[in-house]
Amino acid sequence: MNLDTSILTLIIFAPLVGAIVLALLPDRGKTMQWGALIVTLITFGLTLHLPAHFQSGMPAGSFQFVTDLPWIAAPAIRYHLGVDGMSMWLTVLTGFLAPLGVLASWNTISERKKTFYVFFLLQQVAMLGIFAALDLFLYYAFWELSLVPMTLLIATFGRTAARRDAAAKYFLYAFIPSAMLLVGMIWLYAQTGTFDLPKLASLAASHGISSNSAALWLCSLAFLLAFAVKVPVFPLHGWLKDAIAEAPTAAVMVLAGKTGLYSILRFSFAIFPDESHRIAPLMIALGAIGVVYGALIALTQNNMKHLAAYSTLGHLSIITLGIFTFTIAGVDGGIYQILNHGISGGALFILMGILYERYGTYDMRDYGGLAATLPWMVTLYVITTLSVVGLPGLNSFVGEFLVLSGTMQATIAEHHVLWTVIATSGVIFGAAYMLVMIQRVFYGPASNPNGSAPRDLDAREHLALWPMVAVMVVMGVLSPYWIGSIDPNGVAISHQTSSSTSAPQQHFRRAENAPAYARDITSASATQGVK
Repeated sequence: MNLDTSILTLIIFAPLVGAIVLALLPDRGKTMQWGALIVTLITFGLTLHLPAHFQSGMPAGSFQFVTDLPWIAAPAIRYHLGVDGMSMWLTVLTGFLAPLGVLASWNTISERKKTFYVFFLLQQVAMLGIFAALDLFLYYAFWELSLVPMTLLIATFGRTAARRDAAAKYFLYAFIPSAMLLVGMIWLYAQTGTFDLPKLASLAASHGISSNSAALWLCSLAFLLAFAVKVPVFPLHGWLKDAIAEAPTAAVMVLAGKTGLYSILRFSFAIFPDESHRIAPLMIALGAIGVVYGALIALTQNNMKHLAAYSTLGHLSIITLGIFTFTIAGVDGGIYQILNHGISGGALFILMGILYERYGTYDMRDYGGLAATLPWMVTLYVITTLSVVGLPGLNSFVGEFLVLSGTMQATIAEHHVLWTVIATSGVIFGAAYMLVMIQRVFYGPASNPNGSAPRDLDAREHLALWPMVAVMVVMGVLSPYWIGSIDPNGVAISHQTSSSTSAPQQHFRRAENAPAYARDITSASATQGVK
């Protein structure tokens, strides 16, 4: 058997087999924790085959590790899997975060452990399938599957009585636009006779999907709305605060951002390039507004989970801003920032969960002066915070710099300089609320929440956090390694959109020059980080 043609299937279905095995085992002692940890480590090990055997320099729009088999004859549905530089790293990120999520949940989930870990592994199946599927119907199956375990995790394992309301809100926000997405997919099949993404992208490039521009526009909006809600894009974030506040740590690490942003990049931009170009000025504006809105609301929060929710909105908004510039620097930076947010945001949520496990509260007013008694905790909190705010030398700096540089280049939006200035101010506000949180929790007047005895990080918690810190540093100083495989996506998206519309030639010329420019920015930022 050729492992390259079967590796994606093994990656996707390893967690499914693990979930079935855990469901059959008795829930005794630490059986569920150890079982889930072994399964997630095996899955992560399988994902490492992708970067180890990925061939750089392949033509833009091509996929590797492809499996393409007939599944259903009528309608024509294929079991079609494949990854490129973007989806490969998202697959590896999902595999990397899973065992860390198990470690973070080791002691916090003490009841119904079998249910928790089975749902958690099913969520991994869905996310891995989303990143690998190249058939629209297959993709939609994984997309809808991802909704079920996440809703049940929030409803069953949320920390307060509001967990069911939060789960219902999340489900309704995600499910209703997904129904519209299904209608759009069926319309596309009726027009083209295929669900295959490469074929649809080829038809879109030659304007061969439909001559009905109004119907094509409505279909593109159905796709974009379903994806934008899952990001979420401002102002579609109504579910975010409640879901993040209630979701257990392992679930909240993968709750927002990755699947929605990936789906916009993979499907909306490939199938609807003209329509994506048309709506880009609005999305750039919403992205810039979302950055500032999220930061200003976060500044007013006393609850750490609520602060993290609005911080998430702000950071996902800057990614939205970047990818809709359709400049190579903006798209490369946006994709890189998706990875960065998964690492830095995941570490932040683990640290918040550890504090809650110790002291039973997320209210910053109950904390203070913990730096004197929790030296390892504050060290990792400060490093993670500096990563989140984009300190040069750490991972997020590279992504944010590329996004803002790409926005400044974007001729697609009339007021792109204004939106860049607004987004930059939001980044500054973001640094303010994160540092204020550190000051209030660790360096304010001494407090002892709930009379609990101070207890610093144990070996399991170190094991969960230090790999993430190491990745923050490595991605900050060696970012060209990732950008090199991501850059063909930026080139393809920029050129595809520019050539399929009547955009000014100036935009096309800037896109031609952008790859070298993006690499220069990345190398410069990495050098600055080393210094």
